[in-house]
Amino acid sequence: MYVAVDTMSGDHGPAPAVDGAVQAVHEYNARVILVGDPEILERQLAGYSFDRDMILIEPARGVIGMDESPSRAVKDRPDASVVVCADLVRRKEAIGFFSPGNTGATMAAALFKMGRIRGVSRPAIASPIPREDGGTTVLVDSGANVDVKARWLVEFAIMGELYAREILGVPKPLVAVLSNGEEDKKGNVVSVQACRDLEKLDLNFLGNIEGRDLYGGTPRQVDVVVCDGFVGNVVLKATEGLAATIFRILIKGIEESSLAKTGAFLLKPVLTEIRRRMDYTEYGGAPLLGVNGACVIGHGSSNARAFKNAIRICWDFAEKDINHKIEKRISEIQYTAETGS
Repeated sequence: MYVAVDTMSGDHGPAPAVDGAVQAVHEYNARVILVGDPEILERQLAGYSFDRDMILIEPARGVIGMDESPSRAVKDRPDASVVVCADLVRRKEAIGFFSPGNTGATMAAALFKMGRIRGVSRPAIASPIPREDGGTTVLVDSGANVDVKARWLVEFAIMGELYAREILGVPKPLVAVLSNGEEDKKGNVVSVQACRDLEKLDLNFLGNIEGRDLYGGTPRQVDVVVCDGFVGNVVLKATEGLAATIFRILIKGIEESSLAKTGAFLLKPVLTEIRRRMDYTEYGGAPLLGVNGACVIGHGSSNARAFKNAIRICWDFAEKDINHKIEKRISEIQYTAETGS
């Protein structure tokens, strides 16, 4: 049970990947395969103490750049680090992989090498969004599928509900569809049909929610929000940008006022906790739900903490048999649809 880690695709080189892997070994007793340049990785590992059986090295040459065509690059460059990671999962030498590189290339490598879970029409990215109450809202899909069908949204809801329940520990996740209004007739043709289909399933389904409900603090607070990848990615990037802007405005205001500096000193524990809850490294990355094996997509700027937590997510996926549960649940839905029961 090894987790493959793409050490070459991040903005900061292999150092945070190696550091995070060693932390995962010590804290979670995880086993890791570091994929990258063996000479560089051996030098990086020389400064750490660990059981050498827990961390292996798999050679890879080069990375897939952000400006390359993901599908073409994955097919033409089998020795690229993210492709080698996915191939390790295909060969059953790893249970999953994490990459902080090109998102499109990571998805393409996972699909071409690992394939989809039986019954899943399209994999989807599940991005965790922190809520006001300290909980987490899972946004599915946040970028894998620009155009969708109602059936796919139903599958996203099923996979997101399982992820929230099994990995995030939510006992009975509340699921909703992201729309431009709460009424059941609001939304486009696909989302309206998806709502009708979801109402028939054995899910804790609320119906439609609006964008303001994503972050909590409203009566329609939910755990899993379903939408197409175009809308989801816009929401995710807007959320990240707004959070960063608020912090910059706050810091600028503090720097310009001595009274504000005093207040900031008194509020430091609160501000530190807010920053911690907004920090993506708490989650490691966003899992690609629906592929055969665990695949976690990370930020290019991922630090050691992000690598460590991403390894933990991959480990949890295998330990809790998430993919088998997704396949079983999807097959039940198909059977219900076919029989009309």
